Amino acid sequence: MAENRSELRRKCMTILYQIIVYDKMHINYNVDDVILEVSLIDSEYIKEIVYGVLTYKNEIDKLANKYLDGWTIDRLGNTDIAILRMGIFELLYTDTPDIVAINEAVELAKNYSDDNVRKMINGVLDKIYHAKVQ
Repeated sequence: MAENRSELRRKCMTILYQIIVYDKMHINYNVDDVILEVSLIDSEYIKEIVYGVLTYKNEIDKLANKYLDGWTIDRLGNTDIAILRMGIFELLYTDTPDIVAINEAVELAKNYSDDNVRKMINGVLDKIYHAKVQ
């Protein structure tokens, strides 16, 4: 059975979370191996999101920090960082409709983050969206 995009995004979040942990602990890894640990299917969508976030990580983090009032992305929890990076990547670098990118990130945050962080993620993505459409 094919997985829907929401399920694939959850897997992307898990993969990105694992990569964040590896990076913070200075553990060597192969991105494709991390993807295979989480997703047994070969999904171009997962690869696009994971490799895209990793490719544009510095730009994404800089933009997140611009809109995280008084915070920086590295102060967030690993799961929250993964969700925010994914949301920003989808918003700016894919053809996913903006509202879908924002809503999907907020839904992940509802399930995996506390309410304050969910609101923060929503606020950052909303600000990026409005800056993008001006």
